[in-house]
Amino acid sequence: MKNQIIRKQTREVQIGNRVIGGNHPILIQSMTNTRTEDIKGTIAQIQALTAAGCEIIRCAVPTMEAAEAIAEIKKGITIPLVADIHFDYRLAIAAMEHGADKIRINPGNIGAKERIQAVIDVAKERNIPIRVGVNSGSLEKELVQKHGGVTAEGIVESALDKVRIIEKMGYDNLVISIKSSNVMMCVRAHELVADKIDYPLHVGITESGTIISGNIKSSIGLGLILSQGIGDTIRVSLTGDPLEEIKSAKIILRTLGIRKGGIEVVSCPTCGRTQIDLIGLANQVENMVRDIPLDLKVAVMGCVVNGPGEAKEADIGIAGGIGEGLIIRHGEIYKKVKEEELLPALRYELLHWSE
Repeated sequence: MKNQIIRKQTREVQIGNRVIGGNHPILIQSMTNTRTEDIKGTIAQIQALTAAGCEIIRCAVPTMEAAEAIAEIKKGITIPLVADIHFDYRLAIAAMEHGADKIRINPGNIGAKERIQAVIDVAKERNIPIRVGVNSGSLEKELVQKHGGVTAEGIVESALDKVRIIEKMGYDNLVISIKSSNVMMCVRAHELVADKIDYPLHVGITESGTIISGNIKSSIGLGLILSQGIGDTIRVSLTGDPLEEIKSAKIILRTLGIRKGGIEVVSCPTCGRTQIDLIGLANQVENMVRDIPLDLKVAVMGCVVNGPGEAKEADIGIAGGIGEGLIIRHGEIYKKVKEEELLPALRYELLHWSE
């Protein structure tokens, strides 16, 4: 297939019941926004995210109670859990002792080397991967001065410094994460680091913003990075419901041709010929098809004049007019229905697609 993305080969890393790197699929991550100490609420959110397509979940561990809660949370979920640790090495150790499948640390803020070594010793004993996370916002002052500001080169140097610290301590079961809210800086940093290491990379644009701005920034950044074959797991970081992160990640991966499966909904922009509530209908279709396990393209068109022609690249589509609607298959009118029957008629056709 032309323009197929060739993945950069990275070493395989086992995270709970999943493996990343190598030829394994790029996995979708998110992070809970519940208090991890709230075991019931955290389990409920992780289960909802899993149903939406989340494949690895990260939980904040700011307290010992949160670290201890991991043991109970793990009993109620089916995907790997990553413990997010800042500053306190004891929380990293406790999280692993209570069942975390991976820990995320920045060795630079853990403290003395003895404390880092203590974390690594437990990780090594239990064969738990460590995600080394470096953000541009926390870049060391000496590297900012060395590179004349916050730069992609500085971020990469910081990450490699942390990797070397852990390697010298006898551990290399690592995943690397280098993030920035500056999209093009983040892209450049990934290009640089991918040529220097073979550890799996977790990719995302940090602090990307709200649903609209965050999706645009993440789509551009992740698109540029992933299209070069870089990245083994991704998170679309949004200020909003974590479920939105999963939906966006799936669309990004499908758009790039990296992942198949799931119904792709395409819809025309509104114009003066639109004779139905196209915006409402397109959103209804998008919600309706989430539970239908087909690899199809569904078109939602706003008028019966151009609808059939514009929907010809889709497997099936609908177009609405005043009081009537069309079901379209591969650009040909398949049947006419009443306007109010468009949505149920489309669902019926999809549920009986293979018959």
